[in-house]
Amino acid sequence: MVRKCFIVPVYNHPWTVGNTVHMLLQFNLPIIVVNDGSDAQTTAVLQLLATECPTVDLVCHEVNQGKGGAVMTGLRRANELGYSHALQVDADGQHNLADIPHLWSLAEQQPTALISGSPVYDDSIPMGRKIGRWITHFWVWVETLSFSVKDTMCGFRVYPTATSVALFDRIALGKRMDFDIEVMVRLFWEGVHPVFVPTKVIYPPGGRSHFHALRDNWLITKMHTRLFFGMLLRLPTLLRRKKHRQSL
Repeated sequence: MVRKCFIVPVYNHPWTVGNTVHMLLQFNLPIIVVNDGSDAQTTAVLQLLATECPTVDLVCHEVNQGKGGAVMTGLRRANELGYSHALQVDADGQHNLADIPHLWSLAEQQPTALISGSPVYDDSIPMGRKIGRWITHFWVWVETLSFSVKDTMCGFRVYPTATSVALFDRIALGKRMDFDIEVMVRLFWEGVHPVFVPTKVIYPPGGRSHFHALRDNWLITKMHTRLFFGMLLRLPTLLRRKKHRQSL
């Protein structure tokens, strides 16, 4: 049986996280909120949410670890509490929460898969982010030898918790904006195939992005370098799997 919960990583989103959490309450599922070293204003909002909402489980980092670090903490917490699957939702209001029932339905039908949103953007997406996404798409296709991995940068996804935590225990993954990409590629290498759901993603006016151009692009560049050489080491296995899938 699929035991479900939500994970909401939060770093300095005091104006949007409350609305996000209250919209998740309608699903009557546990909500693991990870305060990733936020400022006093955000921390106060999160403490109030945890007090007012019995289904909110607040986990705190004293020092900011990055989005990936927060998600990994949330997944470890979910696994410890016995939840088989966790749906990550960002706190900044970009995700279309109306797609949640579809994501959960697919997770129940394919419990070993990684169910992920595949973003459909409107004109609010910055051009720099759009170009960066296409560059990453190219390298991920190389690293997986597959065009079936459609998008690795959307954090709106359902993780199988035990499989994910087992990966974290074996390999040190990037903890910042490189995490979403790396975890999907490495899970793919282990036979966890992603299933994608088209979902609308917006960049709301006044929204706060924690993407640091120099730092995060450098981390992503190093990550793709690691994954490329990792692909070369796994090349026989990946080619064997590819041939098997094509023969089905």
